[in-house]
Amino acid sequence: MISQPALIVRRLLCIAVLISAATGCGTQQSVSRSPSASIGDQAAAVALQQVGVPYRYGGTTPNGFDCSGLVQYSYSRVGKSVPRTTKALWKNAEPVAKDQMRAGDLLFFNIAGKMSHVGMYIGDDRFVHAPSTGKVVSVASLRSDYYRKALIRAGRPE
Repeated sequence: MISQPALIVRRLLCIAVLISAATGCGTQQSVSRSPSASIGDQAAAVALQQVGVPYRYGGTTPNGFDCSGLVQYSYSRVGKSVPRTTKALWKNAEPVAKDQMRAGDLLFFNIAGKMSHVGMYIGDDRFVHAPSTGKVVSVASLRSDYYRKALIRAGRPE
């Protein structure tokens, strides 16, 4: 039997494979929309494909991402335009209750006393993000003390 976290990751990876197959790996084309996957699912799959890419302040490409650059890139690859900055993403995201979150929803965090970080929910209290200088795009858990305390709200891009 597959555990719930493994099942969620497996589903998102399947979507990522389908997206890669549809677009050709490494291209900068938009991803065609799959009828069985929501825009959020597709954007989350694109973000997961970036795991391991280095953090780069102001980065918006697979050469390097900052947190909001990863979100903007992932959504742009599936044909949805979202704002570039964390502040603008916050203003343009419809708030979502924690128990209503789904893949592709944005998670906003209070880091160093202000809302200054965004990640993308992938399910099972996990999210993908570009954390900070010296790190790489990675998956983290909302169950960790750090992120559980820092989470301000979730939002769905409008």
